[in-house]
Amino acid sequence: MKIHANGLVNPPRKAQPPSFSSQEFRAALGMFATGVTIVTARTTQGTVIGLTANSFNSVSLHPPLVLWSLAQAAASLPAIRGGSHYAINVLAADQKLLAQRFAAKGADRWAGVSFTEGMGGAPLLTGAAATFECFNRSRYDEGDHVIFVGEVERCSWRDGASPLLFHGGQFYTEHPF
Repeated sequence: MKIHANGLVNPPRKAQPPSFSSQEFRAALGMFATGVTIVTARTTQGTVIGLTANSFNSVSLHPPLVLWSLAQAAASLPAIRGGSHYAINVLAADQKLLAQRFAAKGADRWAGVSFTEGMGGAPLLTGAAATFECFNRSRYDEGDHVIFVGEVERCSWRDGASPLLFHGGQFYTEHPF
């Protein structure tokens, strides 16, 4: 950073290289406790898809916007990127096994899963603590992920539902005290 005689600062034009490894970065990120979601959609062929994600948060109240991110390498990326709608299902504490199933590769994620159809055909998981039915408003390629911004067209929640939490690489079904 260069400071001029008049006191104005020229900020750097790019970030410095990281002073940590990918594993150290992941461990530090794991200290941020999050809720757990399953993002669901329907392909143009009508197939239901879903994946576990904890990269979810609000963006705006007016208009109602949320965001989440998906790895560039994810098999579901083309379907999500090209679809008009998806749903973000915020999982309840009793849905830990569902979170694990939708995070596993090669598993039959939908076997025995109860859902209703939401906007654009996106599955709304029965028992979720909350659901956000989103229009696929915008996408941003950043690093090894795509950031999706959804415009919420409809939302619902279960009063009193306990959330499923994720912290330090583990699921928690009770609030640790």
